[in-house]
Amino acid sequence: MPDFIPGLELSRLFFMEQVQPVLNAEFPGLRYDAAIIGSGSEVLGFDTPLSRDHHWGPRVTLFVADDDLETYAEPVREVFRHRLPYEFRGYPTSFEEIPGQPGILRFEPKTSGPVNHRVNVTTLRRFLRGYLDFDWQRAAVIEVADWLTFPQQKLRTLVAGAVYHTGLGDVTLMRQQFAWYPHDIWLYLLAAGWMRISQEEAFVGRTGEVGDDIGSRLIAGRLVRDLMQLCFLMERQYAPYSKWFGTAFGRLGCAPQLTPIFDGALAATDWRTRQTHLSAAYRLVAEMHNGLGITEPLPTEVSYFYERPYLVIRGHEFAEAITAQIRDEAVRRMASVRLIGSIDQFSDSTDLREAAPLRQRLKTLYESGH
Repeated sequence: MPDFIPGLELSRLFFMEQVQPVLNAEFPGLRYDAAIIGSGSEVLGFDTPLSRDHHWGPRVTLFVADDDLETYAEPVREVFRHRLPYEFRGYPTSFEEIPGQPGILRFEPKTSGPVNHRVNVTTLRRFLRGYLDFDWQRAAVIEVADWLTFPQQKLRTLVAGAVYHTGLGDVTLMRQQFAWYPHDIWLYLLAAGWMRISQEEAFVGRTGEVGDDIGSRLIAGRLVRDLMQLCFLMERQYAPYSKWFGTAFGRLGCAPQLTPIFDGALAATDWRTRQTHLSAAYRLVAEMHNGLGITEPLPTEVSYFYERPYLVIRGHEFAEAITAQIRDEAVRRMASVRLIGSIDQFSDSTDLREAAPLRQRLKTLYESGH
């Protein structure tokens, strides 16, 4: 393998030096956006040399107008099959499916014949139908139920990545629309996050006290994850899926303070030490909440759970204070029934997050208000 080049930079160079000159010469009237968005570790900026073993390499997606797709898709593809070099920066430009893994591509070194390239031509509307199961248009209205059933990992890969050319401006507009949740939906998600903490924060001590140390460890791990998710929300960043969750957290502004505390909670061998570390994390995250200015300042010190010796931050008080600030009627109605949050907050099932039919059924639940 040649020296590693981060995928976004490799694709930028590929577009500028190989793709754009051919488009200018062969299709001078074509209006398009060129970008790398969607799936792929390089989209998030987390690719490493190991990423090169599949679905990685010089590529770009050209987004054309709906009316131009039929006219240009096949001619553009055919031109690049014959005009691209077999290698770019030492990497093959031709790809093949990995045997037994339909749709998963790897490099196909070639020295003759057409190039099976990854210069893809589509429309943004078609792309988002397949990727997000959403019928996007320039004047698209994103409903509450849509926001709550969009997996954060997919939203992150739409606003991350890179745009190399803006002949249409559709991709830039879409990224602006998806940049972050509307204010009241953001409040709803914050409230749901605090409610999750409230529901389990006393159980680290309770399970540990009866000798169930593995149960205490598991609950501590869940609470650490919930606190990390809250931090993503507070810093207004979509969280990626589990493979990159910790990596992305490490890039948040709060990570230098919280990471050692989380490490201590997860490494603790007894529930009291675990509780001490979690208490320190609660204080810091509560201070972050107060720094947002979305409610009156709330207590940042932990206290005992009623008459029991378990230290808690009383997450439900944060949830109630945040919920009181929601003004959108549809969001208020949902919050008044139950704070289940978004698809990411109540389920980590990959099948649920990825399967469009299941997410459609979930939208019905949100739209009904109960």
